[in-house]
Amino acid sequence: MTTPHLPKVAGINPPLPAPSHTPSSSAAASPTDPEDSAESSETTGHTGPGGPTDQPGTTGPTDPASEAGGDGSGSSAVPSPAPNALVQDRLAGWISDLTTLQELTERLTRTDTLDAALHELLLAGATLVGARRGLVTLHPARGPGHEHPVTVGLGLGRADLGHIETIPAGPHGPAGPHGLLFGDLPPLGSRAGTAHPDIAADETLDPRHREVAARLGYGAGYAVPLESDPRTGSAGRLGAAVWLYDEPAEPTDRQRHLLGLYRDHATEHLARLLELTEARETVATLREELLPSRLPRIPGVRLAVRHRTGPRGGGDWYDALPLPEGALGLAVGAVTGSGPSAVAAMGRLRASLRAYAVMEGEDPVAVLSDLELLLRLTEPARSATALFAYCEPTERRVVLAGAGHCPPLIIGEHRAEFVETSLSAPLGMLACWEAPSVEVEAAPGETLIFYSDGLLHRTGDAMDRGFARLHRAAASVPRAALRDPDAVVDHILRAVLPDGEDGGGDSGARPEDTETTGSEDVILLAARFD
Repeated sequence: MTTPHLPKVAGINPPLPAPSHTPSSSAAASPTDPEDSAESSETTGHTGPGGPTDQPGTTGPTDPASEAGGDGSGSSAVPSPAPNALVQDRLAGWISDLTTLQELTERLTRTDTLDAALHELLLAGATLVGARRGLVTLHPARGPGHEHPVTVGLGLGRADLGHIETIPAGPHGPAGPHGLLFGDLPPLGSRAGTAHPDIAADETLDPRHREVAARLGYGAGYAVPLESDPRTGSAGRLGAAVWLYDEPAEPTDRQRHLLGLYRDHATEHLARLLELTEARETVATLREELLPSRLPRIPGVRLAVRHRTGPRGGGDWYDALPLPEGALGLAVGAVTGSGPSAVAAMGRLRASLRAYAVMEGEDPVAVLSDLELLLRLTEPARSATALFAYCEPTERRVVLAGAGHCPPLIIGEHRAEFVETSLSAPLGMLACWEAPSVEVEAAPGETLIFYSDGLLHRTGDAMDRGFARLHRAAASVPRAALRDPDAVVDHILRAVLPDGEDGGGDSGARPEDTETTGSEDVILLAARFD
């Protein structure tokens, strides 16, 4: 490359500019040449090396601020930030906000129950707006919370929620208990939040609201409606959430924007969980209707059952039906799969077994053989396990046969052991099913225990460890509890299940005991012979 030529004037070459790394021409003059120095001083208007002189056309001495860097303080000036630095800071803030939102939404998406999602919503909202306490109330048009709002608090006890219930409601807040704190939310169709920066000083609020705030120790609040986006096809207000500040405060525009983005995602997630919960409740209701509503009363034997339904609604079932000549039929089983189809198949299988038991119940092998043939012909893609017992209470004699099901337990004062049953395949697995029956003689006061494999799966251990755990639980039943089959099944549940679920209560499956947090159905059926 060549250096570009500078322009020429009147044929005279202009002087080349001094490079930035070389001193100026006045500073480059030799200090030993006085004539040059004086001449230079006259030309530049200085009387010495840097001293000022008055020249025509000047306004006086040089401004010291310009010599000192422009601030007049005599110190070095602080340069203003470069535009690139401002852009980088802004980008860093955006990236930080997006990272936080991604982490919070991922945590919310991992929740698969309504209660867990509501707790996560409160925690994330408190993080985004800088609050310490909060409250969320769901009151959708249908599904869970339709009749009674679903409420979850963060940092609020039952007594605190009771005080909040006494706050009068506004025109657009959710109706019902705990929804009264959201009285001044915008009308339906608006998803804007409402802030009360200083509740104690806000004369527009109801006096009861200010009184409750003073009692609970919060000075400000920020509430947002939980309303779905109409473009998603699931429009509607599900409820509202509010976060409470200990001192007078208000979220910034940035915090409101971040919370709004998170709230939109959370509302859609809650809407899906509400639909799923409603479907599960429907399946659970259908399932309970297909199982015995009460246990029969047969002389010589007392019955007790505990039934737990998993969240997906499995195909486990049980039955206890009176048979001719004072006999009793007991059955437990499980259909493969989960959801409505498995529940429907379970209902068909149980109804068929009842019919076969009435006709040929004294031969359990024949009952299961006919059941296997029916399943193979009508539902060839499905399999099931089953255990059927024909009991004669007066003689304490039991004849049973199993098809791939767990062996029963017999417990008493002198023994606690599994009943040895023949190894057999589940129904629908082989072209021709057959297994021999087993006869058991129970002593007075002994109890026969039937159960589903979900009881073993709920332990979280391997099957062999689950069987060992069940055996230890049966062997540890107190002697006084052996007289009551309800006490026996409750003790076994508490000892076997890791969360110590307590059955308690009457001999049937109670509504509050029909669903638990585990993924497997649990059935425990006990028959105590007098």
